[in-house]
Amino acid sequence: MSPASVSSAPTEVHQAASIFALKKSQDLQAQSVATLLNSVATPPAASNPLHLGANVDVRA
Repeated sequence: MSPASVSSAPTEVHQAASIFALKKSQDLQAQSVATLLNSVATPPAASNPLHLGANVDVRA
């Protein structure tokens, strides 16, 4: 084994561990976002007549 390959081995292990940690972090964030989005309730449909609220008088 050459000295260059021995000195690069820790760097490769560190890079692999960093990539693994990054992917794990992204997976956890994706799960958190999915949970948050699923917890948001959809607003109920309006039961008002179609003409009600169509025009708003902005002058006081």
